[in-house]
Amino acid sequence: MPESSTALSTPYAEFDFTPGDLARLRFAFSPVSEAVASLRMLQDPGRHALHLPWIRGVRPRLRAMDLRLLFALAPLGAYIPDFLTPPPTGPLPDIAAELDLVASADPDEAAREVARVPAADTRPVQEFLADPAAGTARAAAQLRQYWDTALAPYWPQIQGLFESEVLRRSRQLTREGAAAMFNDLHENVRWDDGVLRVRTTAWRRDGPLCGDGMILVPSVFQWPDTLVMAEPYQPMLVYPAPGVATVWQQGTVPTPDALDALIGRTRARILVALTEPATTVILARRLSMTPGAVSQHLKVLHAGGLLTRNRSGREVFYGRSPLGHALCGRSC
Repeated sequence: MPESSTALSTPYAEFDFTPGDLARLRFAFSPVSEAVASLRMLQDPGRHALHLPWIRGVRPRLRAMDLRLLFALAPLGAYIPDFLTPPPTGPLPDIAAELDLVASADPDEAAREVARVPAADTRPVQEFLADPAAGTARAAAQLRQYWDTALAPYWPQIQGLFESEVLRRSRQLTREGAAAMFNDLHENVRWDDGVLRVRTTAWRRDGPLCGDGMILVPSVFQWPDTLVMAEPYQPMLVYPAPGVATVWQQGTVPTPDALDALIGRTRARILVALTEPATTVILARRLSMTPGAVSQHLKVLHAGGLLTRNRSGREVFYGRSPLGHALCGRSC
């Protein structure tokens, strides 16, 4: 993944924002970037204990697959070729469209990027460099197979988390401004008087965005770190979405006994699960319930003043009202 600027002593990437850049600031999420980031989790499970439920579930299914090229291109803690993680082109993610971008990457640029990975002298990488056009197609095909096996079954929960995060951050940007929003993203990210600084590992980038704006991308598998992408690609900041652990806790939402007795266990589970605004479908996935059942309980909770309801496009997002927060208390 990214870190494509010149290596210097100061470990920061700096981006000078103009009013035009702020106008082009947008949120998106990327299935293919999540797939690439997840490859690192499989290489060092002990470092990423939060994802152990997922790792234990997918490892047996991956044993018969040839993923040598992908693992060589996505080393733990090192540079990943940028062509594998193209910036999202729109708000609605499409794995097929993103894989087409990977397969059709410029062969010369892809070869330059691949030559920088630590495993450049291994056979899979040497085969890639011998024929970069075939190599990008092979990488996309392996990503497709890997996605279908390792991530597609879990994508509804992951997408639900991202949808809630994007809605929350968009509202924060509108209500509190860019400084408050950026400074709340992650400890590596700081905004100061129109300049965004992102702590990196061994390189830096500084200068204006030149009107290109920036894409902010929440991630599950990037946790607990951040990543940035710069020229020649669309500038992009990837940060860990809050609530990552809830993705692997599908159907298990502990509730206080007093809250169960007051409003019933099912409604208590829904209220407690709303740590961030969510749609009926998101909650149904998270709680392993049918959307119809969740919808009925949401109506009752909303009528009782425990929930707020806000529309974003065609979606309706429910969140806790002040009374709902008070009922949950610190235990929620």
